[in-house]
Amino acid sequence: MSNTQELLSTAMRASDAADAVSLSGFTSRQFDVTRKADNSEVTDIDRATEQVVVQALTTGHPEYGIYGEEYGVSGPADAEYQWVIDPIDGTTNFVRGVPVWATLIALVHNGIPVLGVVSAPAMGFRWWATQGGGAFFNGTRIYVSKTQTIAEAHVSTTPNAGWDAVGGIPKLVKLQTDALRARGFGDFWQHMLVAQGAIDVAVDVIGLQPYDNAAIYPIVQEAGGAITDRFGNSDWRADSSVSSNGVLHAEVISRLK
Repeated sequence: MSNTQELLSTAMRASDAADAVSLSGFTSRQFDVTRKADNSEVTDIDRATEQVVVQALTTGHPEYGIYGEEYGVSGPADAEYQWVIDPIDGTTNFVRGVPVWATLIALVHNGIPVLGVVSAPAMGFRWWATQGGGAFFNGTRIYVSKTQTIAEAHVSTTPNAGWDAVGGIPKLVKLQTDALRARGFGDFWQHMLVAQGAIDVAVDVIGLQPYDNAAIYPIVQEAGGAITDRFGNSDWRADSSVSSNGVLHAEVISRLK
């Protein structure tokens, strides 16, 4: 990848700009909430955050494409590189005053996410990774756990209507009860906790979008973990996402099928 450090710096500057807008809105509680066609919540802060991110990214690289949650695809249609942006992952948390939300920025090269930054300013947390360059949390290199069995594992699951529709709720409950500890950290955070080695398995909702996954993939992978859809396919465009320390991945996927 051409000049990885410079591209990471660009993504970091965009994250800084995002944090300033999103955290100000979160702290002031002054925003309008509406619902999109899929009934998910969106605020004017989501839109303003995406705008400053796009501005920062396109200033650095106008030749790259953009794919954002709120404003869709822009820039050159045939671009070799594309920035993929979720301005506020965890909007429901944001709206309710829960500090677990983040701006997700990924750089995708020929269909593969090669850089990811996840910035959660209300918690003071930021994670990032570049392909071949390792994964980091607030500047410290991170690695997944070495937990060997589900019985010893801390897992995070996210049961939702999507899992119910495919008959997956009993399988998630069984995974939870067989594990040493089960929690529901949700959204980006559960996958970042896997990357940090703080938990061992994270099972997301069914119904994800590509911008929910793109920045997550390189961070989990560079930390030494595995991340796939619920069938075990490594596909950031899939509507589901399961991350783990790698050791437990095959068993988790077989349990969920």
